[in-house]
Amino acid sequence: MVKDDILGLLRPVIEDMGYVLWGCEYLAQGRHSLLRIFIDKDTGIGIDDCDRVSRQVSALLDVEDPISGHYSLEVSSPGIPRPLFTFDHYQQYLGHRINIKLYKPVDGTRKFTGRIAAVNESTLVLDMDGKQQDFLFSNIVKANLTVE
Repeated sequence: MVKDDILGLLRPVIEDMGYVLWGCEYLAQGRHSLLRIFIDKDTGIGIDDCDRVSRQVSALLDVEDPISGHYSLEVSSPGIPRPLFTFDHYQQYLGHRINIKLYKPVDGTRKFTGRIAAVNESTLVLDMDGKQQDFLFSNIVKANLTVE
């Protein structure tokens, strides 16, 4: 998978620069494909941080060439609403309200909002106004914290 290869390639470089590689999204759309990289650090992320990482990452991607074809690179803070990519992200935000979008509908619906009640290696449990629902991580397209 392109995303996993890119994360493995970029993580050491970004961490050596003093940042956390929060995650990435690769949106393959022909000549308009986009690689969006999210970085973070304890003191927050500013435009200069994004520019610095963008220059370093762009040079590395030019040399390693992990993505065939044309694409745009975007480096950003996870910001709010913060995207959740990994098991650790979900674990870190237990009790917080999130929105999720699914690949395959559950009970005829692909979008859900609720509080993270529990997580295990394969499943996210959302509490939606007192009703708990299990979702497989493999069925989640996108998840974001909601603004409360």
